[in-house]
Amino acid sequence: MTILVTGATGLVGARLLPRLVAAGLECRVLLRNGQSAPAGVCVVEGELLDPASLSEAVQGVSAIIHLAATFRTSDTDLIWRVNLEGTRHLIAAAQTHAPEARFILASTGVIYDADGSRPAREDDAADPQQAYPASKLAAERVLRESGLNWSVQRFGFVYGDQDGHLEALPGLVERFGWHPAQRMSVVHHRDIAAAMQLALAGALDGHVVNIVDGVPISMYELVALGGGSMEPSAAPLINPWQSQMDNSLARRLGFQPTVQTVYQAVREQLM
Repeated sequence: MTILVTGATGLVGARLLPRLVAAGLECRVLLRNGQSAPAGVCVVEGELLDPASLSEAVQGVSAIIHLAATFRTSDTDLIWRVNLEGTRHLIAAAQTHAPEARFILASTGVIYDADGSRPAREDDAADPQQAYPASKLAAERVLRESGLNWSVQRFGFVYGDQDGHLEALPGLVERFGWHPAQRMSVVHHRDIAAAMQLALAGALDGHVVNIVDGVPISMYELVALGGGSMEPSAAPLINPWQSQMDNSLARRLGFQPTVQTVYQAVREQLM
């Protein structure tokens, strides 16, 4: 099995790719000129916004793990071009050159509305207003209508393996004004790899699936575990279910998180 991985140098990809290689999978990565990959990984130079460069990348692959995305920028046009149009280009290349390949799209739980009445489920209506989640949801829809063998994984807040994400949380809390009692669904990189293995085996075919550990944790605790501090508050929560995701579908399909809480990750030195 040959797998194409996009976004292999990103926060998720840089931690997923070594696990795929360690599992004995033949991996190919799409990289811009000058970027490097781990030993034993085939590199194809190209980028999502250059459709002509994608033909070689998808030739002969059994699966495509599409992680590449843009979101840490104020350039909303770039976000839409990479996340939606770039995905369209990759889908078109797969339709032409690898129509039997599994296409696994990494997405985000940020697409869900803030004012839900319970943890968010995959079939909930969603109308995100910010460019990143809106573009990811639009890309999901294009994939679902592509005729390819697809699956979508919506990640909770990703952490672990020294990715710096928890350490950056105080800045996000300040930016978005999150309440310390707000709880968030999270997922460790090790369990993203487990979910990808399930998807590669076909267990998630035709499904949009929330990938989280199932035990939401408060912002107050998360910030502290990342080495920061947060002002406590007893004020009521306006949207008590915001950022919480239901993972019952994932569990029914065979996903069993091995890092079940952030506290386990701390105890096992997986941070």
